Amino acid sequence: MTESNDKTPLKNRTFAYYRSIFNKYDKDKDGYISVQELFELIESREYDNDIPTHVVEKIHEMHDVDRDRRLDFEEFVNMINNPNLGHVFGHFITRYINWIVPKRTDPTRTVTDGEYEDEYSCIPPPVGMIIISLMEIVMFCVDEASKFDSTRSASGPTAYWFIYDPDNRKEVWRYITYMFVHVGVLHLTVNLLVQILLGIPLEMVHRWWRVLIVYFAGILAGSLFTSIVDPTVRLAGASGGVYALMTAHVATIIMNWNEMSFPLGQLLVFLIVAASDIGTAIYNRYVLDIEEHIGYAAHFAGAVVGLLVGINVLRNLSVNRTEKIIWHISIVLYVLLMGICIVWNLVYPSYFHKQTLKGRIFTPLNTTHVN
Repeated sequence: MTESNDKTPLKNRTFAYYRSIFNKYDKDKDGYISVQELFELIESREYDNDIPTHVVEKIHEMHDVDRDRRLDFEEFVNMINNPNLGHVFGHFITRYINWIVPKRTDPTRTVTDGEYEDEYSCIPPPVGMIIISLMEIVMFCVDEASKFDSTRSASGPTAYWFIYDPDNRKEVWRYITYMFVHVGVLHLTVNLLVQILLGIPLEMVHRWWRVLIVYFAGILAGSLFTSIVDPTVRLAGASGGVYALMTAHVATIIMNWNEMSFPLGQLLVFLIVAASDIGTAIYNRYVLDIEEHIGYAAHFAGAVVGLLVGINVLRNLSVNRTEKIIWHISIVLYVLLMGICIVWNLVYPSYFHKQTLKGRIFTPLNTTHVN
């Protein structure tokens, strides 16, 4: 009896593993493995020499008991356990059954390590961040071609109408549109490169519209938080959104931990980069008293919101109880923090300085923080 009980957990985990592989290669989610889906399963082993298509079709036909040209789950399990096909599935089974499956502590999991990476796709095309980047380039070129003051950056028509300016807080579009204003080619180039490198991989898994929700949430949080922490400065640049994308990667690692390859390493990389940049800006500003005109508040707010919104908006390939709790906590925190910032801006006007400068476009550059 003891021996039987000892084998039961492994048997359950093995069944869960078979089910995860079946679901993974059942691309159209119809509950059956077609010849083409079987071919993709076998090809996933990355053979040096491809198995001919007619051989795959023969293997499929051998195990298609009801002759409907599809393998149901039972037929699929019988196929990969066929001793005559050890040379085809042997390494595949040995690799996971003997390594991954015995280590799993939750037999209800129906996914395997690395499934997140399998979700990368260019259909639909990851064009969200590319379109945003092109718009930012166009706006920058317009400003450079028609500066109102040739001695100052960010003084063209885009800056005039779109930059976040505390003297014109009632023009609420500025809380978002400041992302289109950049102070110099370097500022623009850095933002473009980072947001494309961070955004496109996210779009390939989570789709462009989810990524843009995270991006714009970071932009809005950046201006709202800056208006409270630095109420006398103007704000330009898209780094609030960029930092939201960075911590969105952290969010998707947290929510897809068991489905990712090397999640801890990926998590450490993003945390170290984000913390180092924000920490350096804060240290220079308040400890060394170096005025670098870096909008650290927008960076910080974008990073926090990117994490919270990313947890709520981005895809979670397999939800467990802990992740549900994290999801609820994150949405409550997001609503609470954004609510505080919005209410502060609406009902506390005496906190903000009165307009004392004539005109918006000739304000000295040292009152503009880039982010």
